[in-house]
Parts: sequence; structure tokens; C-alpha cells
Amino acid sequence: MSLNLQEEYNKTDIQGVIDQLDEDLVGLAPVKARIKEIAALLLVQRLRKNLGLGLNSTSVGLHMSFTGSPGTGKTAVATRMADILFKLGYIKKGHLITVTRDDLVGQYIGHTAPKTKEVLKQAMGGVLFIDEAYYLYKPDNERDYGAEAIEILLQVMENQREDLVVIFAGYKDRMESFYESNPGLSSRVANHIDFPDYTAEELLQIARLLLEEQQYRLTSGAEAALLEYVDKRRQLPLFANARTVTNAIDAARMRHANRMFNSGDSILTKADLVTIEEKDIRESSLFSEV
Repeated sequence: MSLNLQEEYNKTDIQGVIDQLDEDLVGLAPVKARIKEIAALLLVQRLRKNLGLGLNSTSVGLHMSFTGSPGTGKTAVATRMADILFKLGYIKKGHLITVTRDDLVGQYIGHTAPKTKEVLKQAMGGVLFIDEAYYLYKPDNERDYGAEAIEILLQVMENQREDLVVIFAGYKDRMESFYESNPGLSSRVANHIDFPDYTAEELLQIARLLLEEQQYRLTSGAEAALLEYVDKRRQLPLFANARTVTNAIDAARMRHANRMFNSGDSILTKADLVTIEEKDIRESSLFSEV
């Protein structure tokens, strides 16, 4: 018996998900390549199991780790990964539940277990995305209950692998320490994907796409100012890649609106209403700070 792998691939409709991933997210070439590799492996393992070819189907570890700075697309990629897992039949529902420590860990004895179990109940059949997962482990605090949440997660990750996929996410160095603190946890996470920071040009491209969706445009001077803004902002704490650029664009639109309102012009052209100028970027306090 033989089969056409491309035909089997097309039947799953995951190509549409991957195409959408390419279309929606700027850059991230190594991340997109890794997602395609995982999808290919999952498809082949499913075919080995379902097509009656007499081949053994080894179990595939589905739990994942997404590491990288804020604003690098981890949640967006997790959503697409849930779609892929659903279309390949590895999860029953395909939804994504995003949580942090506060959603899992209680503040007193007996509070953590019901909180964690309720989140797991909501996530069953889909993907549980735990952002800044390293905050679950606080070894310096004897009265912290994060370890209890981790133990419950470990049991479900091992015993209900066909019902739930868990993705841990956060800064790379902190996540490495997190896994070192619990070898049992590390052994259950098979797929590690690192999300690189966006380049300045990629962030400019993201800004253009955001503004295009909102029917605005940047002048060449505004683009140059935005690149300068990104360079300055990257040197400061809490830089969040695409999230920082989104906030900068929102602020520029507000300054643009105020400029239109205060211009004194009774008649505004379409060009006036859609054009973000250099001054709309440079009025950021970032340019006035010494």
C-alpha cells in the first residue's frame, strides 16, 4: 500500500493555518520553520497510526515551551498551534486558554488545588498557555503555593496527554532556571521554540500593517522618526517589541487627532485625516528626555 503524503496533508487543512501564520506575523522565520516541522511530524505519526500500514506509531510529546521577550508573537503562534493540533486530531476542541500564576496559585492553604483544577477543566480538549510560567516557582518563599500548582500540572500532563497540551512561556533565561528547578517538568516538555526579538525594520513593517488596517499612512519622515523611537526605546526597560510599537502608533494617532482639532482649519482633506507626520512621532516624551 502506498499513499500521497501531499494529498493527506491537504486533507487536514493545516496549510491554511500555516499560510495565515505567514500572512499575519512579520518575521519569525525560525519560529515558523519549527512550527512546520512539528506539523509534519504530527501528520506522519497520525498516518502511521491510522492508515493500516503495519507500522508502529511512537508517542509524540506535544507539550511545548515558547521562550522570548514580550511582544514577539508567542500567544499568536500558540493560537495557530492549537488550530494545527485540532485539525490533525491531537486535541478534541482546539481552543486556547491563556493564564498566569494568579489564575493557578491560591493565597492560602487549600486554595491552589481548586483554582488549578478549574483552569484545567476549562482547558481540557485544547491548549493551556501559561505566560511567565517561571513565577509558579518561588523557592525563597516557604509559604508560596506555586509548587502545588506545578505538581497538579505535572500529573495532568502525564496522565491526560490526549486531553490537554500545555505551553509554558516566558523569558528564555528565566524559563531555563524554571526547568532546572523541576526535572520532572523539563522531561515532559518536548518542543522548545525560541522567539527572536524583531529587528527595527520588522517593527516598522508591523507599524505599516497596523496603520494600513486603520486606514492611516506614515510619511517618510514619520517612518524615520519611528525607527529612531524604536532604537531609543529598545535601550530602556520593559521594551516589548510589537506591543511597544502598537502603543507608539496609538499615541501617534492621538497626537494626529489633536493636531487636526487644533489646526484651526475648517476644511480637512482625506490626506490630512489619514497621514501620520513626523511631528506626531517626535512629540513623544521619549525624544525630550535627556
